[in-house]
Amino acid sequence: MSETPKTALLMIDIQQAMFGPDEICHQPERTLANAGDLLTRARAAGTAVYFVQHCETEGGFAPKSAGWQIHPKVAPRPGEPITEKWAASSFYKTDLDAKLRPAGIDTLVIAGLQSEFCIDTACRVAQSLGYKVTLAADAHSTFDNPVLWADKFIQHQNRLLSGIVE
Repeated sequence: MSETPKTALLMIDIQQAMFGPDEICHQPERTLANAGDLLTRARAAGTAVYFVQHCETEGGFAPKSAGWQIHPKVAPRPGEPITEKWAASSFYKTDLDAKLRPAGIDTLVIAGLQSEFCIDTACRVAQSLGYKVTLAADAHSTFDNPVLWADKFIQHQNRLLSGIVE
């Protein structure tokens, strides 16, 4: 007899610096609204919620800076775990896997920023670690760059990652 899958919502890098003043992600209001709705539904269903917070030694993501703070529209509640990361991977040199495994988590729903960096990496690494992964297609975002517009990155990631995740 197989066990019932245990799902967690993984909210990655939804931090103040992603929403201005220096840079503003693609469709910031939509991204926050969809991530907030996903968070509300997960909490109402009793789904575990985990947060990942990007860190850098200086600048907008320096720990304790204003930009480093998780956006108040999706802020963790007391007791909801936060993992700090210093690389694109939510799993590299962090305690995230060590938090998920003892809780019996085997399925992850992933939302956050940036689509082609930390979100892509989280989906791929989680899958390679044996987690079933669902990318929340309408709750991740990124920025335009000189090569490709943000909406195209998002569409590309949704198509690409739907092929590797279960």
